Amino acid sequence: MRILLLLMLLCALVASGCAKKKTNAVAPAGAAGAKAGKPVVTTEKQLAGRVERVNAIGRFVVLSFPTGRMPASDQHLGLYRRDVKVGEVKVTGPQRADNVVADIVSGEPQVSDEVREQ
Repeated sequence: MRILLLLMLLCALVASGCAKKKTNAVAPAGAAGAKAGKPVVTTEKQLAGRVERVNAIGRFVVLSFPTGRMPASDQHLGLYRRDVKVGEVKVTGPQRADNVVADIVSGEPQVSDEVREQ
């Protein structure tokens, strides 16, 4: 009799756990003003762009960046291919719109490599 009662209790607990509605969106701990179920949007603080053109003979590249986020002159940036560092460039200019020229310090950049602050 006790085994039957325990078995029924166990089934009731399992069934009540499965019936609970689950949500995928989880607010990070300590997020001020985050409402339950609403995603939290954060801005990217690290400067990142990509290689648009490579001139191997002249040892320079043309980099593109998101609007309003340009590197400073003489700033060194790392070159990354599939999240592996493959070289380094130094921003020299000129700058036009969202593009800027950088000298190749090390490595062999390819079009679509990512450039990031080090």
